[in-house]
Amino acid sequence: MKFNRSSILLALFAVGLLAACGAKAPGSAEAALIKEIKRETIGGNDWKNLLPDTPDTQKTGAEHFQHHCQICHGLDGHNTGVPFADLMSPPVADLGDKSVQAYTDGQLKWIIQNGIRFTGMPGWNGILDDNEQWAIIRYIRHLPAKGTLGAPPVYKELEEEHQHGPAAEPHEHKHSHQGPEHKH
Repeated sequence: MKFNRSSILLALFAVGLLAACGAKAPGSAEAALIKEIKRETIGGNDWKNLLPDTPDTQKTGAEHFQHHCQICHGLDGHNTGVPFADLMSPPVADLGDKSVQAYTDGQLKWIIQNGIRFTGMPGWNGILDDNEQWAIIRYIRHLPAKGTLGAPPVYKELEEEHQHGPAAEPHEHKHSHQGPEHKH
């Protein structure tokens, strides 16, 4: 997939905005309260996924996931290569985490359909049809191992552009993951 310069710049701007958010992660009491509220407010507990749990359905789900979800959850569903995943408050959910996998298929469908308010998780109702949402759930139930698919291409390209992009003159700036100041 090839991205044009304007989409790369827009994504870089969005990542910069998210990185600039200085919100602290919730404390343990707040996190427990949020978790309980989510458990109580998420519907769909009795909804059943009628799509067969086959490799073809999982592949279809993976394709829709890569198109719609990988920007926040990474290609593998574990946030691999997503630079802002841990900077969000609350952090972007690792879909392989046991707390996410503990949701019923119906609850996951409800989350995909409606989103979760105040978390950054949008609702996809009207964008993805029911079968596409159910297929994504089949994929979520069979996620690849963390890191095996690498970073989403947009973040690879952004990092490459950032480190090796055109610049009139070298400039100095800091990266917490690279240590002291360095010149580009």
